[in-house]
Amino acid sequence: MSKVASHSPASLWKIEDWPNSADQVPHKSNDVCIIGAGIAGLTSAYLMAMEGLRVTVLEASMPGDGETGNTSAHLSSALDDRFTELEELFGKEGSFLAAESHRWAIDIIESICLREGIDCDFERVDGFLFTTDPAEEEELRREFEAARRAGFTDLEFLHAPPLRSRRQGSAIRFPNQGHFHPLKYLKGLSKAVQKYGGHILLNHEVIDIHGHEAPYTLTTRQGSTFTASHVVIATNTPFNNRFVMHTKQAAYRTYIVTMAIESGAVNKALYWDMKDPYHYVRLYQPNEHQTLLIVGGEDHKTGQSEDPDSSFARLETWARANFPEAGEVVTRWSGQVIEPVDSLAFIGRNPGDDQIYIATGDSGHGLTHGTIAGMLLNDLVHKRSNPWEKLYDPARKATSFASLKEYFTENINVALQYRDYFSPADLSRPSEVPIGEGAIVRYGLQKLAVYRDHDNELHMLSAVCPHLGGIVRWNKVEKTWDCPCHGSRFSCKGEVINGPAMTNLNKAELR
Repeated sequence: MSKVASHSPASLWKIEDWPNSADQVPHKSNDVCIIGAGIAGLTSAYLMAMEGLRVTVLEASMPGDGETGNTSAHLSSALDDRFTELEELFGKEGSFLAAESHRWAIDIIESICLREGIDCDFERVDGFLFTTDPAEEEELRREFEAARRAGFTDLEFLHAPPLRSRRQGSAIRFPNQGHFHPLKYLKGLSKAVQKYGGHILLNHEVIDIHGHEAPYTLTTRQGSTFTASHVVIATNTPFNNRFVMHTKQAAYRTYIVTMAIESGAVNKALYWDMKDPYHYVRLYQPNEHQTLLIVGGEDHKTGQSEDPDSSFARLETWARANFPEAGEVVTRWSGQVIEPVDSLAFIGRNPGDDQIYIATGDSGHGLTHGTIAGMLLNDLVHKRSNPWEKLYDPARKATSFASLKEYFTENINVALQYRDYFSPADLSRPSEVPIGEGAIVRYGLQKLAVYRDHDNELHMLSAVCPHLGGIVRWNKVEKTWDCPCHGSRFSCKGEVINGPAMTNLNKAELR
């Protein structure tokens, strides 16, 4: 495998000079406060501000620092959980509404780019769902018919593969998909939010929401307070709902490599295979002299891989087998995908709250799910009906056999992770931890998360995740502590970097 230093998409989606309202007097009393400046948060803010609402977006760091900045930036209405499965889960009408909402999302992104003059490399392209195994042929034909029932009137079934390297295989061509530069789009959205009177406050981490009914009071770690009649929590995984929502979805790591490729060697399109987990591919030209093949996949539950580096190796092997035109690996990274037990995102009122809303469970379609969230939540705030409200309702229950099976499978998996309290530690003593690495070490009845930095200093932390008490595990690829229960992640020194945990790992108290 190629040796690549970067485990971050920063070199690919790099952008600077984010619009920030810090030098303005913010709305202390708001119609809507939105927590999180990713695609869901800023789309919501844009649509609400356009309609004259007083909107403030509170972002803990910078826009796109979460999963919007980790995306491969597919804009797809061809859903990765397949329309055959969606029909089983939600019926033909539900499958149709799901496809319709994602088609609308791509249209809305395109219209916003045109209306606001956002130069973000938006482009319409075809998408191809293709077979790599003759045994997948019948499944692909069933998917073709289910997609037609879901409202795709311009599909095409191809008996020849869309890849030049493959002599056999079939594919479905989905026209009018898309791709873009996600952070350029967010920057344009940020400017538009401010143009319509909204405020975006960076480095404002919300740590608490007070009140059982509106107006709600939001407190930030920096000591600021804001009030709002409505609150939108668009932080990938909701921090306000400590337990219920996390039984209905699970965190997965997904891996991405970018590979140099000759311009024109592969047709510009989106590509997906039919494996589980599936692989996803697109082209990107950062400049006129360079073309990159972006290849993703090899997903696994967060904190539940003994060797995350092997995921990159398998991804590169798959890419070279299916795209032999690809050259050297340029960069690689992973992202956090929140998978709902029944395939569709949870967008709407937080269960038990009237005017607090969440957007989570984006699966592999965070950009379109996030755009759907903006449209749907804007309607809910304005007390307008929306045809997708019931479909994406966070309070919906698993009712089909398939969704109930997935619900129990995921929650049994979570329960089994608590065995780590009794399992052997990685190492016997902190002194055995190598420089630049971390390990779980038992100290009496405690388990410690121990990291040795490059100055040879040990950082000893409690290994207990502050969310719901799982034992974290060391991710040697990204140098993070990952919780295998609900996907919280922490830096090597214990700072929280992914929810649902809201606080850092505790410093170890040794006697």
